[in-house]
Amino acid sequence: MLMGHPVLLRNLLDQYEALSSLNAAEGSPAARRRYADVVYNLCIATGTRELHAALAIARRRFPAPRADGHRSPDSGPPLTA
Repeated sequence: MLMGHPVLLRNLLDQYEALSSLNAAEGSPAARRRYADVVYNLCIATGTRELHAALAIARRRFPAPRADGHRSPDSGPPLTA
């Protein structure tokens, strides 16, 4: 399966999490549109058609940092801008 570039995928996941924490799906028309765009692009980047599947794939690729602040061994190299 083709997978979006890691930097793109991490960016989309970060945007989704930020918009979700702001409850953008219930916000202004502009916020709802941005949320819908991020969800759509996350699905495209992961080769899925459903948000839950896209999130599962993206989160498997980029697990949350451990409590001690270190990355898990299987999370790949750190992303830099």
